[in-house]
Amino acid sequence: MHVEPINCFRPAPERAGLFAAPPYDVFDDAQARAYVQAHPTSFMAIARPETAFSPDQDPYAPEVYAHAVSLLNDRVRDATLLREENRCLYAYRLEQDGHAQTGVVAAVAVDDYLDGTVRRHEQVREEKVRDRMAHISAVTAQTGPVLLAYPDEPVIDVLVGLACTGSPLYDFVDDAGVRHTVWRLSREVAAEAICETFKQVPHAYVADGHHRAEAAVRLCLEARERGESGPRDAFLAVLFPASQMHVLAYNRVVADAHGLSEQGLIDALEAAGVSVGDVVAGPVMPSERGTLGMYAFGAWRHLRFRDVEEHGDDPVSTLDVSLLQGRVLGPILGVQDPTNDRRISFVSGASGASELERLAGEEGVAFSLYPTSVDELMRVSDAGQLMPPKSTWFAPKPASGLFLRRV
Repeated sequence: MHVEPINCFRPAPERAGLFAAPPYDVFDDAQARAYVQAHPTSFMAIARPETAFSPDQDPYAPEVYAHAVSLLNDRVRDATLLREENRCLYAYRLEQDGHAQTGVVAAVAVDDYLDGTVRRHEQVREEKVRDRMAHISAVTAQTGPVLLAYPDEPVIDVLVGLACTGSPLYDFVDDAGVRHTVWRLSREVAAEAICETFKQVPHAYVADGHHRAEAAVRLCLEARERGESGPRDAFLAVLFPASQMHVLAYNRVVADAHGLSEQGLIDALEAAGVSVGDVVAGPVMPSERGTLGMYAFGAWRHLRFRDVEEHGDDPVSTLDVSLLQGRVLGPILGVQDPTNDRRISFVSGASGASELERLAGEEGVAFSLYPTSVDELMRVSDAGQLMPPKSTWFAPKPASGLFLRRV
């Protein structure tokens, strides 16, 4: 792998906790508007500039991206954002509920993405890629890091651990209770050692940020067609050892039962190779692969996939998210294209059972899943295959707005 230090704008230490925001894509439109209303000077207002306009405004109109530029300039003028004079690497630790992971903030070569050194596991939506391309072009910066996982490398662990012994640049706790601690690697020899060691890492895997990565890569290719090279030849990333990554389930809610009665739904599930248990008193949160919970018609039930055959050359087909899509969502509930069907919602496992019940209401059907593992993600990526959309939810997530890599 080829990583390098970054040139960036970053928030003043005393303002970092107020300016940093969750990744732009963890919120729907209403949630993003509510967040910006509660945090008007946060980076979310820049990442989601449409929140300053009426809900019927075209979120991809030129004036929307121009507003992001205006807000960014305001934050530079009022010294919320400072220009980092030197190219630096940063060590970035995330801590939540007793879990900790420490990664490296760096620029990763676009060519590593193009040749498969950086591997993907999800399809992208064209609309979202074009949006991030327009945003990067408008603010002339990559503003949200791509979350990458890499096979553990002990030498990198040691080097990063040494960097974390000094005084941190940032240390704050966000609204979700995540502690963010950042150290700047100001010694050139330390940064060089980390970059050199990453050359021994064979692959990294996109854990979160497929659209941000794809947008940066396409802008690089457009620049190369114009005969240009430079900062666009890399993209902003934070790289974590795979063993430190924490994955939560990514659950599903379908808005209705596709015309089926409760007994009709149960019969269809049984016929599709899904065992359906009796109604239980409380929420069902699966504890092992091959099991899931279903909330429908006001009640929770245990489900289990039957007759699942392992195919060594096809790591996708036996994933719980694939079985749910292939046996249930498509043929029974009519969700043939989960990427574009507005009847389906994807809900982080961090949201809890109450959110699934709320979204399902009286007419919908919610499914709680066992989390897809990092090992499963890597097997799919190594096979050159793709998972169904929204198969993994990594938590905690790096904040946006801490590093604005200038391009």
